[in-house]
Amino acid sequence: MFTKSRIFAAVAAAAIVLSAGAASAQNWQLPAAYGHIQLAAGFTPDPHEINMTAGGPLRASDTLGNACPGFVADAPDYDLVWQAGNTTRPLVISVDSQTDTTLVVRTPSGQWLCEDDGGFNGMNPGMRIDNPQSGLYDIWVGTYAGGFAPAVLSISELTSH
Repeated sequence: MFTKSRIFAAVAAAAIVLSAGAASAQNWQLPAAYGHIQLAAGFTPDPHEINMTAGGPLRASDTLGNACPGFVADAPDYDLVWQAGNTTRPLVISVDSQTDTTLVVRTPSGQWLCEDDGGFNGMNPGMRIDNPQSGLYDIWVGTYAGGFAPAVLSISELTSH
């Protein structure tokens, strides 16, 4: 069974080294509000979609800088444990919503990625991670202007919303 403590044990040394002195936004150590999944390269069905409510009280840019717009929750919205394989496919994380939404992702190496309007449908975020490494991806779905909104988070190797 998946637990964050198992992930912490597996990457504790690397996480301490990589995050030492770095600004931390949300609390990635909290349990994800909408759960988690373990996926491996070549997974089916693709995409994996999660219905959720985007947004939260924290301004991501306050701790991650101006390149990270939007308002997010303290805890991650969703946790993805990714198992890379022998494929050239990217990992694509995107959101579909009627509201202007944003994405914040903490990668297994402790890097923070932010995205605003790179998805297919106007104000929806979509990010493509080429050569994704195996490990825990913490995902926050924010709203650009604050408040809350229904949203669908999509994890794919083929497409984004």
